[in-house]
This record gives sequence, C-alpha cells and structure tokens, in this order.
Amino acid sequence: MSSTAPTVTREQAVALDAGSPLRGRRELFELPAGVVYLDGNSLGALPRSVAPRLREVVDREWGAGLISSWNTADWVGLSRRVGARIAPLVGARDCDVHVGDSTSVTLFKTFVAAARLRPGRRVIVLEPTTFPTDAYVAAGVSRAFDLELRWCDPADPAASLGDDVAVLALTHVDFRSGAMFDLPGLTRAAHDAGALAHWDLCHSTGAVPVELMAADADVAVGCTYKYLNGGPGSPAFAWVHPRHQPGWDQPVTGWFGHADPFGMAPTYAPVDGVARMASGTPPVLALSALDAALDVFDGVGIDVLREASLSLTDLFIDLVDARLGSVFEVITPRARSLRGSQVSLRHGSAYGVVQALVARGVVGDFRTPDVARFGFAPLYVTHADVYDAVEQLVAVVEGEEHLRAAYAVRHAVT
Repeated sequence: MSSTAPTVTREQAVALDAGSPLRGRRELFELPAGVVYLDGNSLGALPRSVAPRLREVVDREWGAGLISSWNTADWVGLSRRVGARIAPLVGARDCDVHVGDSTSVTLFKTFVAAARLRPGRRVIVLEPTTFPTDAYVAAGVSRAFDLELRWCDPADPAASLGDDVAVLALTHVDFRSGAMFDLPGLTRAAHDAGALAHWDLCHSTGAVPVELMAADADVAVGCTYKYLNGGPGSPAFAWVHPRHQPGWDQPVTGWFGHADPFGMAPTYAPVDGVARMASGTPPVLALSALDAALDVFDGVGIDVLREASLSLTDLFIDLVDARLGSVFEVITPRARSLRGSQVSLRHGSAYGVVQALVARGVVGDFRTPDVARFGFAPLYVTHADVYDAVEQLVAVVEGEEHLRAAYAVRHAVT
C-alpha cells in the first residue's frame, strides 16, 4: 500500500470545527475520552439530558406519583408531545406523527393500513437492498393478507409500478451503502401509477432533510435510536398524511387507539387522527428518554445539520481517496444529492478492519459481506474526528492489524 499525504492538515480540520455553526453541540453528549464515535447511524450517542430526566421519571413521577402520574405528569400525552418534536425534522405537522411501537411493529401496521387504502390492488413493491426487517415484515403481511411482493430494480424502482400496485415501499437512505433515493420524484411516480408511497426514514431522520408534506408522501416510518439518539430500542415513529387519516385502518386495534380508552366499550372505535396508530400502553420510560434526547436539536435547523454532514462525509471520502484509494472502494455515492450521512467502504477483510479500528478507539461497524460503515452524526462528530479516524485506518492497513486471528471470530452484533 502506498499512502500519500493528507489533503488537509489536522490544524485545518480543527479550524473547520471552530467555524462550524454546530460548535459546542458535542458538549451536549456523553462521549468517552479518546473515542472517535462513527456509529451514530446504528446507535446514537447518549445526550447528557437523558439520565437526569430518567431519574426524575423513576424517582419522582413513578416512585412518588405512582399511578397518578398518568394525569399529573401527563404520561398519557407523551406519544403526542414526542411526535410533535420529531415532526419538524421530517417536514410534517406537529399533530401527524405518532411514537410508540418498535420499528418492525410499526411497519406491520403501516404496510397493512396502506394496502387497505388501495382495495383491489394486491402488490407491494420493495427494493431488494432494503433493510431486512422491512422485507421480513412485508413478506409476513403478504402471507397474512394474500398480497404479492414485487422486487424492483434499485436503479429504477418506478419501472415496477403498475395498476396492480398498492404500495411502493422504499428505504430513503440505504443502510449498507448510504445511497439516497429521490423521495419527491419516486413519490410522484407512485402517485402517477395510483399507488401509495411508503418511506422508511430510519437512516435519514436527524441528519438528512426530509419534507414529507412538501413531497406529498403518504406514509413514513422511522426509528429514533440512530441520529435521534433515543437509546437502544427506543420507540419508532409513524407519519400518515392527513388525507389518509380518516380512513386509516391499522390492524392492531388496541385500547390506546380507541376514541375513549377508559370508557371500556366492548367494540372498537378509533380516535381521530394519527393517534389511532396507538395500540397498547405507551412505553413511558423509553418515551421520556427520547423526549429528553431530542433537546439536542433545539435551535438547530435541518439545513445546518445537512451541510455539516456533507462537509464531514466529503472530508472522509477525500482523505480515504488520497491515502487509501488503492485499498478501499468507496461504495457511497460521491454526488451530494445522492448521499445520506454515512460513508461505506468495501474491503475483503472489512470485519477485521472495523475490529482493529475499535481497538484503536475508532468505532464504526460492519455489514455483511464486505462493508465497513462509518456514520457521521453532525451534532457530535467533528472534522478533527474524521482526520483522526483516517489516520488510524491508515495505521491499521499498514500494520496489517485487520488480519489478526482474533478478528476472524465475529461477535453476535457486528
């Protein structure tokens, strides 16, 4: 391997950070000293506001308030309040976002309800590179409701649309490559074919601008533990366009989606609006942690986050090209308009590369079969982090550390 000089100096990277409108935001997070954390596209870092909030909920609201806190602390309104805080990040009205279930459960509900809005059409179109749970859930929905899955060409999803398609279900940013679909354009294509556009925003919300209402999308689902920093297993959100809400018929009709849950009626009558996405009792601890975590976005425009993200990913790609271009293939699109907030590198020993980097204090992750992923959460990743990460990557390759026998054994979570 031949390594050329960096395209920028570390001092120049530090200067970029000093001039960033996001300078100081990093201090809102608990980040271990000496660690460059580039895995926020998988699990976001811990905001400092979360632990005090959870202590308050556990000690005062649950411990002292007991069941009265459903009213006095408005636990019953948590899903609504948290949804309203997420809404500006996805270009939605405050009242149109629901938070409560896991991503997989939310996908099940939205796939079924969206398909029901197009009776007589039996096809759900997905792309084969979608996140696996989207495919698994869609397959389960298809079996349960006698629908057909159609796999599209990721290079041209619209080519698979026809008058038999009920739902075009796409992942906005690809989890392996970081490639980003044209959300407005493909939404228009779905509508032209009479189908609904269903978007998975798990790898975009909080780092990439999303304008659901402006794009006239129909349905969207997103997780909250990546760029939104809600914590491991934090609940997902769902958005349903207002035009669909009156006829929205999701299949898990639990009591919290009832118009009068404490009326205890024997028959189901859905509440108005997106709140009918609710099923069971909301997860108060998880929602409280997420509510506190979202404080880090206060006063920050999504356009500022996007520009910071692009600057970080540009620098990472430039440095890898200059220093390791003969070793790694950058599979993330270089065009800014086609890129999310991660950069993925292909290498035959990608798992070993990631593990060797972790040992050096640079945390990314691996996706089968040969992809090393690096996420750039713009609220806490700096240009200096990018510079240092590539320095360590060069050291790993030059020392052939990725070939060590210890790194041939994969952990359960990669």
